Amino acid sequence: MSKSAIYKRQISRAGAISWQLAQTFWVGGLWLLRFVMLPALEKIGLAPLLVEDVADGLSPLMVGFALFCAGLQALVLAQAEGLGSLWRDLRGQLLLTVLTMGFLFLVVRAWLPDAQRWLTFNYLVLAFCGVLLVLQPGPDESRRP
Repeated sequence: MSKSAIYKRQISRAGAISWQLAQTFWVGGLWLLRFVMLPALEKIGLAPLLVEDVADGLSPLMVGFALFCAGLQALVLAQAEGLGSLWRDLRGQLLLTVLTMGFLFLVVRAWLPDAQRWLTFNYLVLAFCGVLLVLQPGPDESRRP
């Protein structure tokens, strides 16, 4: 095997690893915050306003982290399968949806902080797009026989 083939294989493997790692962090983080940590804080008897403050503080951080990780995944997908895969491929469409909805979450939160229904809806769209993305094969896995 030539050096360039080995190098391409290593880059491909590094992309697949970074894809899975980024996906695990942002999808798992979104779900963990909304569906595990906040209900657990409510269940142990924390004051509802305190739980709301925790959600208001951590949700934008998780969405920002999801934006970073989804951007990394979009770069990996574009590098592995071409820039056009962001529009043609379901994985790319989900990533573009996540990037758009995450950006809108941060903008709406900055301009209209009282739009809680929109922010909750937006957060849930991000979480469910993440689950759909987890069900898709990674960039390298789709080419394997």
